[in-house]
Amino acid sequence: MPDLILYSAIFVISLAVLIKSSDYFTDAAEKFGLLIGLSPFIIGVTIVSIGTSLPELISSLFAVWANSSEIVIGNVVGSNIANIFLVIGAASVISYKQSINITYNLIRVDLPLFVGSAFLLALEVWDGEFPKGEAWLLILGYLMYIFYTLNGTEEQEVTENDSEEPIKRNSKTIIIQLLIIIISAIFLYLGAKYTIDSVIKISEVLEYGKEIIAVTAVALGTSLPELIVTVNASLKGKAELAVGNVLGSNVFNTFVVMGVPGLIGTLTIPKTVIMGGLPTMIAGTILLFFVAQDQQLTVWEGWLFFIFYGWFIGQTFGLL
Repeated sequence: MPDLILYSAIFVISLAVLIKSSDYFTDAAEKFGLLIGLSPFIIGVTIVSIGTSLPELISSLFAVWANSSEIVIGNVVGSNIANIFLVIGAASVISYKQSINITYNLIRVDLPLFVGSAFLLALEVWDGEFPKGEAWLLILGYLMYIFYTLNGTEEQEVTENDSEEPIKRNSKTIIIQLLIIIISAIFLYLGAKYTIDSVIKISEVLEYGKEIIAVTAVALGTSLPELIVTVNASLKGKAELAVGNVLGSNVFNTFVVMGVPGLIGTLTIPKTVIMGGLPTMIAGTILLFFVAQDQQLTVWEGWLFFIFYGWFIGQTFGLL
């Protein structure tokens, strides 16, 4: 019992360090990009979009290096499930409006890629194997997503440039941002390392598979930034931002957080994830696809998403 308390404390602290350092890293990288002359639009679809999912990516890479690659698929599937059921559920329920409006561009572009990425992942891992060729397909899918985004929404660049606050360009400012990037990268390393180490220890103490801890605790923790942003946006009447955030985050998780670790090592695909988490993720993807067809998400649909997430957690730990 003392060991469980110790490892749980290490997990919470290291996960908090991982998430907070990723915020600093992304913010500094964004400012550094502006200082060297990159456009706000390019920074938005590259640095910022990647930065929001940095905890999932870094923790998955460390899982491979720690010979616990089963954590990767658990992290990806669990994060996608939390994003769909918990984050969008929260956005729908907390919003002071009766429903969340979804923009046409999300329906036309992001939603099909969101559904396609989920089904591609399911088809690739269903046989319990994930060779490097399939990892390359996921990376190719993300490059296609970035290319389509850059070409399909280029008209937004002018608006973003006008609204962007100017940053004074001098050597001192550049050095400060570089120092923040370096220091936050060090804390990213430490946070990811101890997060994965503590997950391994907790799974040994509780006698659960590491993928079970990853698909629940790790996935929930790395989805907390999206959840917090969603709650704040909902309280301000801007909950529709959460939908685009979730779609983009899930596409990134599927293509990059699964693809990159698959290129640097052989990933273990546990049957518990294939038979439990993966069908839940597919069900959530299909459900979101259908409820979004009228370009609205209602409060009652949000409560339905909450019920699904509660069922998933209960089923995973054998409580139901």
